[in-house]
Amino acid sequence: MYKILTLNNISLAGLERLPREQYEVASEIQHPDAILLRSFNMHDMEVPATVKAIGRAGAGVNNIPVDKMSRAGIPVFNAPGANANAVKELVIAGMLLACRNLCQAWEFARGLEGDDQAIHRQVEAGKKKFVGFELPGRTLGVIGLGAIGVQVANAALALGMQVIGYDPQITVERAWQMSSAVKQAQSVDHLLSEADFVTFHVPLIEATRHLVSAERIPLMKDNAVILNFARNGIVDDQAVCAALDSGKLYAYACDFPSNLLKQHPRVITLPHLGASTKEAEDNCAVMVAEQVRDYLENGNVTNSVNFPKVRMSRNGGYRLAVVNDNVPNMLGQISTAVAEAGLNIIDMINKSKGELAYTLVDVDAGIPDSVTSAIGAIDGVLSVRVIGGTAQRS
Repeated sequence: MYKILTLNNISLAGLERLPREQYEVASEIQHPDAILLRSFNMHDMEVPATVKAIGRAGAGVNNIPVDKMSRAGIPVFNAPGANANAVKELVIAGMLLACRNLCQAWEFARGLEGDDQAIHRQVEAGKKKFVGFELPGRTLGVIGLGAIGVQVANAALALGMQVIGYDPQITVERAWQMSSAVKQAQSVDHLLSEADFVTFHVPLIEATRHLVSAERIPLMKDNAVILNFARNGIVDDQAVCAALDSGKLYAYACDFPSNLLKQHPRVITLPHLGASTKEAEDNCAVMVAEQVRDYLENGNVTNSVNFPKVRMSRNGGYRLAVVNDNVPNMLGQISTAVAEAGLNIIDMINKSKGELAYTLVDVDAGIPDSVTSAIGAIDGVLSVRVIGGTAQRS
């Protein structure tokens, strides 16, 4: 029986992927095998020694001490792309809210007073203050062409916009999904100089902090619109507000309200709604629950931010999973420990990601404790566990 600790409310659609006959799931549980969470801050949490995996029902993992988990040999899973449609829709909505001045117009309409005839006169006299512009023919710049960025780019093309994208680390999978009509920017500066709208779909790391800054705003087109539904900190809010006040920028739409932003007449702030749909919450929970289950039962790794992608079919053998530092001769030492126990290796796979390496070994007989003890004693081995001979999933 596997024990799963939940640190936030996880969608029932995801929890249903963990069969009750095999999994005990609770918000308070002793000696958990895995942790599922959404926004809970784990940085000050003492993670139980029994934990073998952590699953974040969302894309960002800023609330998880990933480096610490790596040193403990614990994979951190996330759900990239599960909320892509929800964020895509919000970006499109943000562009429309901004270019048509819809929020300002709504506030104007809500403040009208008098009888209907008086309101009608005020509408006709006041509507000219909210004249906007249309999307077709405008250029959208997309920084970050992962699951969300690609969907945003394709949707903007469908609306008649031109699209330019920048992502030096775009994967082959995402490139196949993206329309060939998306133009490639050579740099962030190049993209900013071309775009009427700019949207960001990158994590917040040191390299992405303040991608829009006081130094870069002069490169942008006059009356450009900035959209940030990714992470607070990617845009320098102070610099953007100054550019809005000067008339250089037209509008700023973001998911991260602050005292600086919430009352600014040219800023649209939303309460972090990017993934706040029932569908997105279900998709994220299902994806991460299945990934954690596959890791616990089979040792396979999919969508881990700190482990390499590893998948090896089960063939009835007994499985050994080893996490270690990515240094020379680890595989040889692991194989030697297995051979010295008289076990025959049926199948093996070894992959690395950065400073970590991960190995799955299938053998023809049960694995005694002496083998796991011997492997665990190897300098550089972070964790070792045995997965039974009967596969639960393939």
